Formats: sequence, C-alpha cells, structure tokens
Amino acid sequence: MRAGLWRLATAWCDFGAGFVCESKWRLGRAAFARRAVRAVAAGTLILLAAPALDVRPAAGQAIPKSLEQRRSDKDIRAAKNEWTVGIVGGLASGTYMRFAVELAQALDDGDNLRVLPIVSFGAASNLDDLLYLRGVDIAVTQSDVFEYFRTVRKTANLNKRVNYIIRLPVSEVHILARNEIHSIEDLRGKKVNLGPVGSASSLTGAIVFQRLGIKIEQTNLNYPLALKMLKSGELSALIRVVGKPVDALVRIPENSGFHLISIPFSKKFADYYTLGEFSSQDYPTLIPSGQRIDTISVPAVLAVYNWSPKTDRFNRVQRFVERLFEKWDKFQHPPFHRKWRDVNLAATVPGWTRFSVAEEMLQRMMKASASSPQKLKQNFKTFLSENSNITQPHNAAEREALFKEFMAWRQKHMSSSR
Repeated sequence: MRAGLWRLATAWCDFGAGFVCESKWRLGRAAFARRAVRAVAAGTLILLAAPALDVRPAAGQAIPKSLEQRRSDKDIRAAKNEWTVGIVGGLASGTYMRFAVELAQALDDGDNLRVLPIVSFGAASNLDDLLYLRGVDIAVTQSDVFEYFRTVRKTANLNKRVNYIIRLPVSEVHILARNEIHSIEDLRGKKVNLGPVGSASSLTGAIVFQRLGIKIEQTNLNYPLALKMLKSGELSALIRVVGKPVDALVRIPENSGFHLISIPFSKKFADYYTLGEFSSQDYPTLIPSGQRIDTISVPAVLAVYNWSPKTDRFNRVQRFVERLFEKWDKFQHPPFHRKWRDVNLAATVPGWTRFSVAEEMLQRMMKASASSPQKLKQNFKTFLSENSNITQPHNAAEREALFKEFMAWRQKHMSSSR
C-alpha cells in the first residue's frame, strides 16, 4: 500500500512541479512526495473511518420527495404533462405578466394542476399566441385587440375559437411626455414610442392616434431604451397601456422634465374604451398635488381557447377555471395585486362569449351566495332602499305580497348582473 501511495504522491508532484514543488514551496521532489504520502494516507484513513463515525446527512438537507425519482421516465413525463396549462401574460415588467404569475401561484397544485406563466411581447401578440402557439391555453389580452383581430385582420371564426373566462381590471393609456409637450395635439409630427411590436401599447397607441387624426413618427422600442431617448430629447413622448400605478413611472424622480398628458374621452372611443384618470396619488412626481388627468382605459380580458369538450386540452382548462372560481377569495388579499379586488366576476365583455365552464361556475357561485341568509338580508335591505314608497306590512297577505315583490326584484337584479 505504501508503494502505491508513493507512486500517487510522485505523480501528484510531477503534475504540479512547475507551479507548486519548485516555484512556491521550493521543496525537493522526494521531500514533497513524502509529505504527500502522509497527507494521502491520512485522507484515506479518514474515509475508511467514516462509516464507523456514523456520518449522516443533516435533517435540514433532506432532498425533497418531489425530486426523488421513484418512477420511470415514462410515468414522470406523463405526470408532468397531464395537467399542465400554459398562460401567456405579457412583458416581464408589466401588470399582465404579474396577473399570470399570481394565477400560477394561487392555482398550482403539483401534478394535479400546473400553471406555466409565459413571458410574451404583450396583449396583441398574446391573442396570436392563443390562436397559433402550441402549449398556450389561456391569455391575458384586451377587448380592442379582439375587435382588431375580428374586424381588421378578419381572423376566421374568432368568436367561436376564443372565449373569455372573466373580465380583468381596465388598463389605462399612459402618455409620458417631455414638459414642452402640453397636449396630445402637440405630438403631431413628433417622434413617439408605442412600445415593442405586439405589446398592448403598439396597437392601442396606434388606434388612439388614428382616431384623433394625429400623425406621428412612430418607434417601437423597449421601455428602458425609450425612456433613455426621452431624457435625451430624441423622443417627445412614449406610451404604455397598463393598469395604474406602473412601478416604472412611480419611480421617476421629481423635476425629471416629464409629465403625463391627457387623452380627452369622446365618442371616438366609446366603442371599446372607457373613461379613466390619473391622480397625484397615483403618480406624485408626475402630477401636481391635488390634480387629476383624464385618459382612456381599455378592458383587459382573461381569454381562453375554446377547445372541444371532452378533449385533453378542454379537461385541463376546465380544471383551471374550476380552481379559479373555487379559490377566488385568495386573490382578494395581499400579497396579490390590489387590482384583483376590482374584478367583478359577473361582468360581461361586449362582443365576447363566456367560456361554458366559467358560466357554469359563475351561476353556481351566484346561487350559493344568493341563498345564504346574510346575502338575502343584504338584498332585502337594498330592495327596501330602492323602493322607499313601500309601507310596513300589517298582515300575512301583505307580507306575502311584499315577499313576492322582493323575489321578483331579486331575480331581475341577478339577471341584469350576468
């Protein structure tokens, strides 16, 4: 054994002779080899003694059971893919992408349901991906994007191929301009960045300027580069279409030379858009204290591909939708984005069809909520407040008549909220 260790140490010395034996420690070859023998021998004794010392992994370093390969490759592959749903969100820094990530966080259930958020170019490209990209079942997009695909691109059978699950909060159109720009009209002939091709702002921004008849010099740069060019004066303004407040805009310091400009709402935007506004509370460094700025907003939509019933992809989306409604309360509290609290599950989207499973879950939820004693009591109070001419019933017949009137009101109220 000693001879073997000597050969190992000598080889070690030969390998490092130029760097260690001669240059650094300046030991002779034989002396170095003797020291190496002792070191190697000591290491060997330690290794041989380890079983006797009963060395075991610490409990805190245990490998997760989910990573232990106790199944065949075939079984693992099947389990990983069986209940996986792909949802395309948007730009990595945008609110839509955060919605997608939070959906995954709230609904993921291991092999029973796995939601994969996918970074994309934005709301416009998301609808393209939903229609054509393999592995994408759900997308965050906008109502004006859907209408553009239907009326301008004339995508075949769009209404049947794409449905919606719920209407998401609106996204406001932000125009960040240099201080010398006082109104949107001042941007005529100026260079304005609409964002990367496929983003929400690239389409919505183009529609806004087209409808107002304002011709601009359009660029399609990413936000960091556009902001840099805005600072240098190479751009006069940039547009972002995203739910307020946008972190990147909130972080802009005071006296930056930028401000947000107004987009006055008019009948030109009445088809796809709604009235929106920014306040100094939303953007304290861009809007003077106590002031507000009008803008337009576009409804966002959680869209779904309308797979044929009883197919594999339909089953996956069905499970996703069921979990979404069952766990909806999760989204109403931190750390989830505060915009979730603005969502009305019963809200409709003009021109769209609600996905069949979502409609079933909505009706089930509304029925359960309406039948609870607390909800009935709340509904009755609302009924009385809306009908101030009602007098207190004096007998059983009057109470019965009042109850029937209330039930009729309640049924009408529930129907109108669908």
